[in-house]
Amino acid sequence: MAKTIFITGTSTGLGKFTAQYFAEQGWNVAATMRSPEKETELSIYENVKIFKLDVTDPVQVAEAVAKATAAFGKIDVVVNNAGQGTYGALELIAEDAIDAQYAVNVRGPINVTRAFIPHFRANGGGKFINISSYMGLFTAVPLGSLYNMSKFALEGFTEGLYYELKPLNIDLHLLEIGGFKGNNFVNNVTWGESSEIKDYDAITTKLKGLMGNRDNAMLSEPQLIVDEIFAIATGANNKFRNLVGEDTKGLQSMRDSLPLEEFLEKIDAMYK
Repeated sequence: MAKTIFITGTSTGLGKFTAQYFAEQGWNVAATMRSPEKETELSIYENVKIFKLDVTDPVQVAEAVAKATAAFGKIDVVVNNAGQGTYGALELIAEDAIDAQYAVNVRGPINVTRAFIPHFRANGGGKFINISSYMGLFTAVPLGSLYNMSKFALEGFTEGLYYELKPLNIDLHLLEIGGFKGNNFVNNVTWGESSEIKDYDAITTKLKGLMGNRDNAMLSEPQLIVDEIFAIATGANNKFRNLVGEDTKGLQSMRDSLPLEEFLEKIDAMYK
């Protein structure tokens, strides 16, 4: 009997790549997104069903989980992939943007996980795969305090759950990923800016330029990440924390080799 995976944020990028790959491997896929009426690519797969889901809305999460479990009977793996980035000097970021960063990247996975725990508990087990970032392990760019906060929180949330879910045969895994080809992350960044306060203009311009002109040759192929997700889903990889991509591994190596103060200064010097 085919297994079933539930994936959030499948309208673009990693979520869509993952949904397509699992469908092609014979898995049933519950693909979720905020605007399913716009989806055309995933709908061609007979083993993919699309559900409307805004992960920040607990009521909608409960409805999507209920519909997915009714459609497939059993969900085996949940991938908390939906996310977004808010960047900019903290004092310039709008109140609603601060709340949105937390709501999507932290409360979203909390909502989905809470909704699925009863299903996994009733079925004697299950698996959560949470998509984090190297910015959940260390700081790597300026003006990213809120995004760092959200991914650090996701790391702590996932690790903290280990102790209560392990006795229920519910597995938890983290993927710390870096930049990859085909990702629309840059286009979806929310920036905090001001026409009056100019103190942060230089670093903001620098960071925007670097984000917008990344060398694709330096980015990971998305399949590299999808392969890691598939390995975890199938049990070929049982590691709790998984660093994916040369940029992630390189930064982690640098972080491990230096005192924190030197690491921070080295990162800071990259943006001068």
